[in-house]
Amino acid sequence: MSQPAPMITKDGRFAYEAAGDPGAIPLIFLHGIGGAARAWRQQLANFGDRFRAIAWDMPGYGGSAPLTSVSIAALAEALQQFIEQLGVSRPVLIGHSIGGMIVQRWLVQFPKLARAVVLAQTSPAFGKSDGDWQKSFIAARLGPLDRGETMKSLAPSLVKELVGDDPDPKGMEVARECMGSVPEASYRAMMLALIGFDQRSTLGNISVPTLLLSGSKDNNAPAPMMAKTATYIPGAEYVELAGVGHLANLERPGAFDEALGRFLNPLATKA
Repeated sequence: MSQPAPMITKDGRFAYEAAGDPGAIPLIFLHGIGGAARAWRQQLANFGDRFRAIAWDMPGYGGSAPLTSVSIAALAEALQQFIEQLGVSRPVLIGHSIGGMIVQRWLVQFPKLARAVVLAQTSPAFGKSDGDWQKSFIAARLGPLDRGETMKSLAPSLVKELVGDDPDPKGMEVARECMGSVPEASYRAMMLALIGFDQRSTLGNISVPTLLLSGSKDNNAPAPMMAKTATYIPGAEYVELAGVGHLANLERPGAFDEALGRFLNPLATKA
C-alpha cells in the first residue's frame, strides 16, 4: 500500500491522513493513546473507495499541535474544531480506546452532528481519581517513564501486553512504531485525562446508529463490559471479535474491516 502524505488543516493545528472522494460520506477515525493517524492506513485504503476516509493525529501526536490543557472534554472540542476545519458534515466517527471516549463526550456536546458512531474497544467510564485500580493502572503505565525508560524502549512490551492471539505481524510492527513515536508529554497527559472519565449517565441519550466493537481477549476494555454498555444505548449493535486483544484494527484487520463494513454498508446508500 502506498504511504499517504500527511495533510494539515488550514489553521495549522491538526495533521491527518485521508483517502477517497472529498464529496463522499466522511468517516473519521480516532486512534488510542499509543496510536497515530497512520495506524488506520489499511482502513483508509479499504473504505476510501466508498467513503471519504480520514484519520486524525490527536492533539499532541504527529503533526497536530498539543492542547494547553488536556481533558476528554477539551479533546472533544478539538475534534469539533477539526471537523469544522475539514468542512465536512454529518460524519461517521470511529473511535478506538480513548478515541471512543472522545466520541462519547463529543456526542454530549454536539448530539445531532454525527451520522453514526463506532465505539471500538473503549469504555464509558474510567472510575474515580482516588480509585485503587485507577491508581495502579496509571502507576504501571507511567512508572517506567519515571524510572528513565522511553516510549521507544517501552513500545515492544506495551504492545505485547495489549494484543490477543496470533496478531498480524505487519500490524504489530505498525503498533510498535506508533507507540514508540508518541511524545512522552502527550502520553502522560492522555493517561491522566482518563482519570474520572464517566459518560455512563449519557449513554441513553445517544440517538444515532451505534456499533460497539470489542475483542474477547481485550483486558483494557473487556468484552463483557462493552456488551453491557451496548444495552444502555438505544438500538446499538454489538460485535465481539474472538481472540482479539485491544488493537483490533492492527491485530486482525480483515475481521475488523468486515465488522465495520457490515455496519457501514447501509449508511453508504444514504446521502
